Amino acid sequence: MRPASPFVLLAVLAASVPLSAQQGPEPELQDPLAPVAVPVLYTAESVPVDPFAARAPFGPGEHLVYKVKVGVFGVGEGYMSVVGVEDVRGNPAYRVEMGIHGGWGPATVDDTYQTWFDVSTLQSWRFIQDIDDVGYQSYRHFEFFPERMRWERQDNDEAGDLGSALPLDDIAFIYFIRTLPLEVGKSYTFSRYFKGTGNPVVVHVLRKDQRETEGVVYNTIVVSPEIQTRGLFSKGGKAEIHFSDDERRLPVYVKSDIPNFPGSLTLHLRSVEEGFPLNADSRTRALEARIAREEAAPPGR
Repeated sequence: MRPASPFVLLAVLAASVPLSAQQGPEPELQDPLAPVAVPVLYTAESVPVDPFAARAPFGPGEHLVYKVKVGVFGVGEGYMSVVGVEDVRGNPAYRVEMGIHGGWGPATVDDTYQTWFDVSTLQSWRFIQDIDDVGYQSYRHFEFFPERMRWERQDNDEAGDLGSALPLDDIAFIYFIRTLPLEVGKSYTFSRYFKGTGNPVVVHVLRKDQRETEGVVYNTIVVSPEIQTRGLFSKGGKAEIHFSDDERRLPVYVKSDIPNFPGSLTLHLRSVEEGFPLNADSRTRALEARIAREEAAPPGR
């Protein structure tokens, strides 16, 4: 379902060009902002602890794969991946990619979201949406400049005032929620969405539950986020995220309504590749819990 690799397409094109026309400078093959091939494999040694990193249960190398359904029909796969840490205008930032790809009959989904958010403050610096859903297509590339309190769209020169000096986009908000206490019955209110019209964002912690997926039963904390604008978690969309009730806060199950379609888009966790948190305390906790899970796992699993 994913489009062919640009390297494959370039190879096919090169084969059709006379050799004399192929001589010259090496072409630039990769857009640094284009979606990357995931997962990116890391080890604890290859991901140094950052003394300035905020506490967070995730880190480079985390790669979550999902079965995607539209209504009751399985339509493809999705993923959420902490690709690594990259520099954005002098600021170390997590680069996270979320993809949803599949289709069934007229219901097709081919979406990629990318976010770059700060390792220390968890604020967004850049956000790219490339959406191709049922009856809806959109490409948007946002850059955030909190020092000027402005956001700018690079794809159409649109700009506006930031809604916060510590802005968050739709995907960065998921990772930000993972750092919260998530006490059942509480609602957390933030005015941190990058567009002021999207504020306040309210995170309702509804209940604890269990969710079985791929033969694994997860104890979960069910959260309903509400952003006041259109998107994955628009108000009235009845979106829910079931986070694992452990130190990882994995999004085990995600549900969001699809515009103009009688059904919901749901993501069901299929596999987990754990990453390496940058914060020292978070790293210690993650590695200790990982060892404990491995020791408690039944033989052969």
